[in-house]
Formats: sequence, structure tokens, C-alpha cells
Amino acid sequence: MGNTFDTQVLHAFIAVAESRSFSQAAERLFLTQPAISKRIAGLEEQLGKRLFDRVGRQIQLTEAGKLLLARSYLLFDMMEDTRRALDNLDGEIAGTLTFATSHHIGLHRLPPVLETFAHQYPNVRLDIRFGESEKAYEGVLKGEFELAIITLAPDPDPRLESISIWDDELRFVCSQHHPLAQAEALTLQQLAEYEAILPDQRTFTRQRLEELLKEHELRLKLGMTTNNLDTIRMLVQIGQGWSLLPSKLSEGLCLLPLLDKPIDRPLGYIRHRERTLSNAAEAFMQTLRDHTNETTAE
Repeated sequence: MGNTFDTQVLHAFIAVAESRSFSQAAERLFLTQPAISKRIAGLEEQLGKRLFDRVGRQIQLTEAGKLLLARSYLLFDMMEDTRRALDNLDGEIAGTLTFATSHHIGLHRLPPVLETFAHQYPNVRLDIRFGESEKAYEGVLKGEFELAIITLAPDPDPRLESISIWDDELRFVCSQHHPLAQAEALTLQQLAEYEAILPDQRTFTRQRLEELLKEHELRLKLGMTTNNLDTIRMLVQIGQGWSLLPSKLSEGLCLLPLLDKPIDRPLGYIRHRERTLSNAAEAFMQTLRDHTNETTAE
């Protein structure tokens, strides 16, 4: 098969299969669309199988394509794992470390960690992918990232190791001019009568809130939905509804005393248990743990 299963071809095939688009796959891999098309065409020719059905602008995996996609994840993981294991032999901490994180963690938690790591390991280039915690979670499962620093899942996949680094205190908040701000005492039932501004249902934070309300046989009255916490804070501040936000974003908002203790969500890193990590990833995890120890000791 020659170079059929080299990493570049696997990257191209997986990108097209996941995005269902040659142009989006090209953008994702920083290549031209003809370059992507050439790799896929070469792969189909060597395998003797059509991998995609192309009907107009629609692209769908054939049965052969579906089979190859599942095997491609395994092959890619094995090749990358072997490469990292070989690179680790010399003990050098260098190269590129690709990890994912959320915008909130990247802005409010990671800066001192990144500063320390960059100072200690100047030969490591950080490739940070910002996005939603849930997508980063899937990316680690699929082998796209060595690590993800995210909101940890309430019920993590057993294939993943989840290490808590920070406890993020979540507070019920509203605008100083919202009707709820005038309440001397407040119950969850009263809260549920007003529109909320929250992340979508896929997010771990939303799931925790839904579980809490379900325990009290209550349902959300949902207003706007966005996964950007800074946008939610702005909407709350101008009186568009109440929300559940990290305490770091609650300054200037009215805190609603609904529970004896605030809801905590764990923030930390995840890694795949069966994946060999680079020396750089191991060093970054240690930097995260050291930072936690220093914060606890203060």
C-alpha cells in the first residue's frame, strides 16, 4: 500500500469524513482543497474502493469509508503513540504540545500556568485549541489532543483519566435592576418563574443545573442560549435574565442566595489512559499539579 496509511493521508481522510466537506477539511489542516482532494483520490485508488459518495455539494461516507474511518482512528493513534514513545527516549522536553481548553479556563485560570511552563521549557511550542469543553473531551477520546484542560464531566468515560485542578464556584446571579434582586428571600421555584440565560444542554454546567432543578421537580424557563460565559455575563448585566456563572465573573452582579452552599464544578485536565504522552505533555501536567499545590499552600 505504499504510503497509504501515512499520517498526512489519515489526517486528510479523517478531516473530510468528520466535516463532510473537502473545503472545511482543507481549512482545518491549513491546506488547499486540491491538495485534500488529491490525497483522498490517491487513497481511493490504492484501496480500490470509493470512500465518499459525492452528490452535488453533499458528501457521505460509503460503507467502505465507514469501515476505514473506524480503523483510521486506531491506526493514527498507534502511529502517533509509537512516534511519541520513540521521541521520549532521549528525555528531551521539546517539540509541539497540542492541547485543548475552554475560553473561560484559558482567560481566567491558565495564564500563570502557561507563564511558568514557557519559562521552564522554552523549547516547547504550545498549540492551544480554544473551544467548548465538551468538544475538547471528544477530541481527547479521538486522539486529536494529548490533553484537554476543561470542565470535568460528571460521569467521565472510563478510558479517560480526569484530574481535578481547580474548584470553580458557581453562583446564581442577576442584574442589580432585575426583579429577583429585590427579593428578600428566594426559592428555586421562584427563580424558575423567570427566564434564564444559559449554555446549551450539551454542556456539563447546564447538565448540573438541570439535575438540581429536576430534584425539585422544576423546569427551566429558558431565554437566550450561548456557550460563551462572557457573553452570558453581559446579557445578565443588562437585565435579560438570570444565570449560573463562575464567581470570577460575578463582580458587579447581584448574587442570589438560593442554596446553603454554592454549586461547585471541577476544572482540570483529561488524558487518554491508553495513549503514550510526550515528555512535553508530562511536564505540562506536572506544572498544573505544582500550580495547584502552590495555590493550596497560600
